[in-house]
Amino acid sequence: MDYDDRTALIVVDVQNDFADPEGALYVNGGEQVVEVVNREVDRAVSAGALVVYTQDWHNEVTPHFAEHGGTWPVHGVQGTWGAALHPDLKVQGHSVHKGMGEDDGYSGFSEHNLANGVIDQTPLETMLRERAIDKVVVAGLATDYCVRATALDAAARGFKVTVLRDAIRGVNLEPEDDALALRAMEEAGITAR
Repeated sequence: MDYDDRTALIVVDVQNDFADPEGALYVNGGEQVVEVVNREVDRAVSAGALVVYTQDWHNEVTPHFAEHGGTWPVHGVQGTWGAALHPDLKVQGHSVHKGMGEDDGYSGFSEHNLANGVIDQTPLETMLRERAIDKVVVAGLATDYCVRATALDAAARGFKVTVLRDAIRGVNLEPEDDALALRAMEEAGITAR
């Protein structure tokens, strides 16, 4: 990947709950993305690119969790070990918290309020526009949920988007979910390399 000052590396949800085998919603192989992402962070920073991290930052009670009517086990609860970025991850930029309140929090750019259906915006797009970013590189967890949603949202906002295949892993509730997510991204004009 070629980075410059018009590029942002978006590191999606490389948090303990996803990237550590002890995490509440561990993504198989999630810890393997840390080393790859760290190399990309070094390359991005040395080229003057912006690096931004997203984090699930849920309330203890949210309709996103299965025990309150949603799909997922409790994960990414604000201020907990599970919500923290993986300790081996190089952090060279700001974090955008998502999924607070009654929002689902899949995309780093927008959140769907599960109670009233309203789409809320995170600060991510504003951060990118203030730096005149036109290209984004997406890495992290998980391919079939937050990586997919973040990449598709970035493309819909007019950014040129690249997803790094060796820096992502999928949840795969169904066996081919990550492959289907990559296909959907490519069909939206996103480069996967």
